Amino acid sequence: MKLRSIELALPHAGEAAAFLTDIWGMAPAAIEGETHYLRGSGSYPYLVALAESADAYVRSTTFVCTADRLEQLKRSVTAAGLPATPTVSADLGGGHGIIVELAEGELLRFLIDAEEVAPIAGADLPVKLTHVVFNSADAEATGHLVEDALGFRVSDRTKGMVFVRCNDSHHSTAFARAGFASLNHIAFEMADMDAVMRGIGRLRDHDMVPAWGPGRHGPGANVFAYFIAPFGPVIEFSTAVEKVADDYQAGAPEDWTWPEGRIDQWGMSDKDFAGLRAAEEKFRHRRDWDAHPLIQPLDLINEEQA
Repeated sequence: MKLRSIELALPHAGEAAAFLTDIWGMAPAAIEGETHYLRGSGSYPYLVALAESADAYVRSTTFVCTADRLEQLKRSVTAAGLPATPTVSADLGGGHGIIVELAEGELLRFLIDAEEVAPIAGADLPVKLTHVVFNSADAEATGHLVEDALGFRVSDRTKGMVFVRCNDSHHSTAFARAGFASLNHIAFEMADMDAVMRGIGRLRDHDMVPAWGPGRHGPGANVFAYFIAPFGPVIEFSTAVEKVADDYQAGAPEDWTWPEGRIDQWGMSDKDFAGLRAAEEKFRHRRDWDAHPLIQPLDLINEEQA
């Protein structure tokens, strides 16, 4: 399973798309109706979808998986009692699968048969999304939920977050101990550290400075630089997230501590706590579909009799 994209609704989607292409460094993929699709250099048709809306909210976060994995998800999501529905993607690249609402409203979509595209050249293009992080009222409970219902694995716990993986990347998502539910940030995987640093320079050319970074995290060990986008959310240049084995031992908060005055491995940059917190509250979750069974009753009967 892999993280593919995030789908946002927001006012002035065209202005947001212009920032992400002209300044942040993405490439336009398509405009369909009032939705702008933006891609990176990799093989996914888009990484970010921006749909015009009167309100700002997260439509979904999309993962791609195999048909066998999707069938497992249907059963585990049903067993967990989570609201969900079968779905056929109307977004660029198509595909079909399911969309699931977690206990605090996070909307995760799992697709199969979604199209891929030829990679494109561009040293300063993001390659892909490396992770999407959510704020949570109860991050510990949400971490347990995605392990039980989705088959994800908790990689590490800190005082601030529960880091979760769906493959060998240390985290594809995480849940921040924020006391409320919303989008925390979107992280873009850059080709290398130079691409991250050039990105910082490019934004400085437009009078934008990092809200935090550059630095290197503890859990995941990725290099980072966070910015507050003009259209609201926190976005991150990132690279070199740690790869972990199946038997990776999840760390506890006491395993991830820093010397006085430090909040990352390098300790070379300050963090705009107030600005980041305000931005993290802007994109909440909104479900615009009705729940339907993922497994028909006859399928359940046949399974029980098998």
